[in-house]
Amino acid sequence: MQRIYRGDRGMLAWALHRLTGLGVLLFLLVHIADIFVISYGAEEFNSLLFIYHSLGFRLMEVLLVGALYYHALNGIRIILIDFWDRASLIQQQLFNATIILFFLTFIPTAVLMIRPLFD
Repeated sequence: MQRIYRGDRGMLAWALHRLTGLGVLLFLLVHIADIFVISYGAEEFNSLLFIYHSLGFRLMEVLLVGALYYHALNGIRIILIDFWDRASLIQQQLFNATIILFFLTFIPTAVLMIRPLFD
């Protein structure tokens, strides 16, 4: 039986880029709906603020930041591959660099975002 998907780094980068893009889009749609509640008055809007202070929402914010970091870094990788001929020859190294930069930027940010929850 022939394997259709090889699952190499390029496919993983493609899938993560789409997933993080959809996650950011979903957050944007929720944010637009949230801001729309302001049109019903300040009391209605303030009554929904408990959602932002819940643990689940705070953890989703951390995931959102991770999605934004990965999407931005991988976007830079894609731009390099599109506009620099030699970048396609080193795309696996560029993906590795993307992952390393992602963890170097995301972990300190996540710690800063989560730390107030445990104080």
